[in-house]
Amino acid sequence: MTDDQMTAADAFAALLAGNRRFTDGTPLHPNQDAARRAETAPSQRPFAVLLGCSDSRLAAEIIFDRGLGDLFVVRTAGHVLGAEALGSIEYGVALLGCPLVVVLGHDSCGAVAAARGAVEEGAAYHGYVRDLVERVTPSVLAARSAGRTGDHDFIDVHVEQTVDVLLERSRVLANAVAAGRTAVVGLSYQLSDGAARLVTARGLEDLSV
Repeated sequence: MTDDQMTAADAFAALLAGNRRFTDGTPLHPNQDAARRAETAPSQRPFAVLLGCSDSRLAAEIIFDRGLGDLFVVRTAGHVLGAEALGSIEYGVALLGCPLVVVLGHDSCGAVAAARGAVEEGAAYHGYVRDLVERVTPSVLAARSAGRTGDHDFIDVHVEQTVDVLLERSRVLANAVAAGRTAVVGLSYQLSDGAARLVTARGLEDLSV
């Protein structure tokens, strides 16, 4: 199956399979050779848009065992959504035809920790870091109001909130999901073992979370 024939379910399965290879220590390193470089030079047809945290330990092509032309990656600290990130995601869906959008959070996220520090301890931040923290703070408040107080709870809620905000703010993506052309999933990555766990899904109702 070529990348442009993948459904959202196919794309999700491919990512999970790659992540299992990565955690098992048996990566295939697909699409990382000269032939793939030549094949993708004229155009790209990635099978997934991945909105992930900028954390240096969260390199998407490595942890999902993929290669050139497979993933359209957008990264910001704490996977916060600004106009540039939203436009990039819409580009991947509307112009490149990606059937899957992934929001990838992870444990020990510095942006979430900073937002918790601001809420729980009154920590102050300056410059654009303050703007970053303010964008994550609603997720911290939502977790606390729901009585979810574990470290993984804050990460999961922030992933869930990012998916919600993404679909609320992007009519392009919301319409694509409603029409069945695209699905959105939220994953949480564990730094210690390298496994990506499903947190939430939109448009892939057959998945259990």
